[in-house]
Amino acid sequence: MTAPAPAVIGELAQRHLDAAYNLGHWLLGNPADAADAVHDAFVRALRSAHTFAGGDARTWWLAIVRNCCLAKLGGRGRDALHGAADITQMGDAPIAANDDVEARIDHDQRHTQLMRALRALPVEFRETLVLREIEDLSYREIADVLGVPIGTVMSRLARGRALLQRALAPTAPKESGHGV
Repeated sequence: MTAPAPAVIGELAQRHLDAAYNLGHWLLGNPADAADAVHDAFVRALRSAHTFAGGDARTWWLAIVRNCCLAKLGGRGRDALHGAADITQMGDAPIAANDDVEARIDHDQRHTQLMRALRALPVEFRETLVLREIEDLSYREIADVLGVPIGTVMSRLARGRALLQRALAPTAPKESGHGV
């Protein structure tokens, strides 16, 4: 198979720019680093277009973006990736203008709680959840992006969802200890 032309790489990057940027933002934690990683990934994709062996081009592109994010974090170590995402700036579902103030406050509080809980997840669970639930990739596509078996993807999704659910579960009221 011949390597994709630069125009094809450009079209691919443009078509999946939002997914690439979202992945970068979730992994790196801020817009500037995410934009830099996507740019680096584009350059890397152009240089390594000859290595594309066919298949799902979006998966290939997102794997390059992920690798650029990991390289960008290289000096900061894996712990930096664990808590990197500043999710408070990530997009969320719009609220209708006619929603009352209480509904808006409740929505904002739940959204903030969800984003904090997601940010607190170990990176392997966070990136897997982002690729599945936000970017809507199939298990096979996620496995290809992350370079892991499908069983690992399934396990990470199950464990990540369980951790997220546990983090979001209302805590039982603490007992006062006054022996009523």
